[in-house]
Amino acid sequence: MIEMHHICKTFRVAQRNAGFGEAVRALFRKDYTLVHALQDVSFTIGDGEIVGYIGPNGAGKSSTIKVMSGILTPDSGQCVIDGLVPWKSRKEHVSRIGVVFGQRSQLWWDVPVIDSFELIRDIYRVEPEAYRRQLDELTELLDLGEILRTPARQLSLGQRMRCEIAGSLLHSPRLLFLDEPTIGLDAVSKRAVREFIRRINREKKTTVILTTHDMQDIEALAQRILLIGKGRILLDGTLEQLKKRHGGQKRLAVDYGEKGPDETVLLPAGLSAAGKAEGRQLYEVDTALLSVSEAMAALSQLGEVRDLTVTEPTAEELVVSLYREFHL
Repeated sequence: MIEMHHICKTFRVAQRNAGFGEAVRALFRKDYTLVHALQDVSFTIGDGEIVGYIGPNGAGKSSTIKVMSGILTPDSGQCVIDGLVPWKSRKEHVSRIGVVFGQRSQLWWDVPVIDSFELIRDIYRVEPEAYRRQLDELTELLDLGEILRTPARQLSLGQRMRCEIAGSLLHSPRLLFLDEPTIGLDAVSKRAVREFIRRINREKKTTVILTTHDMQDIEALAQRILLIGKGRILLDGTLEQLKKRHGGQKRLAVDYGEKGPDETVLLPAGLSAAGKAEGRQLYEVDTALLSVSEAMAALSQLGEVRDLTVTEPTAEELVVSLYREFHL
């Protein structure tokens, strides 16, 4: 489906200091700096995969998406998607992809949503019968029936995002790029969007590339994670592999009651105090040095344990640990 080989892209960015004098000087002589947005980026994505493409701001995510969508031409390297080079066969390529940007809209602001959908139909030259069939299915799945005739500016954010996703799928693309698709949505809307993405992936084998800072989206949807930082692919694996790599820490929350723990007792290696939360003592266990059962036995020596809870790091905490490992 997607083959990226040694893609590189560098931008020349003009810079100047503040002040009127610097502004005048910049009219005659500009200083530039080179920004290496992508450096030897290579990966392969198969049909029907849902891939989480993550990284800090400025890591190169948007540049990669723009290369894959045909907007940017790389300085070097090869990219082939479904047999096409995106920037060389752009018209044919864009007819096979859908793009949703959480902070940009493809809907006309002052006209009913259905008018925007019909414009998209004409742009992609969708056959009337296929368009009607796809519209009816998306209307049912995304619960759009009561808002199709409402101007986009009068929709809530959750309603607008459902319409954005429907608009990107009217031409039945084989590849869907989602950039922050649940940004600003409430819990109910997020759940509906995630369930819909899972459904089209399961039923239509649509390949999905998800770019987001919301790790709950990644945990709920992504079968695989690509981490990019400073223009380079740093990690390619599943969430389970990530947990095995950085999930050696366990967190224990202990309720000792009113007396509290005996702080004069030394903790064994691998067990450390991590403060308090909601009246409970928090501890962290490095399972490479100490098993959870040994940690529980040690904590019971500090006082009478009324309640104890063991939790694993969240997906967000695991990604933060990755950022620290790679100094991002």
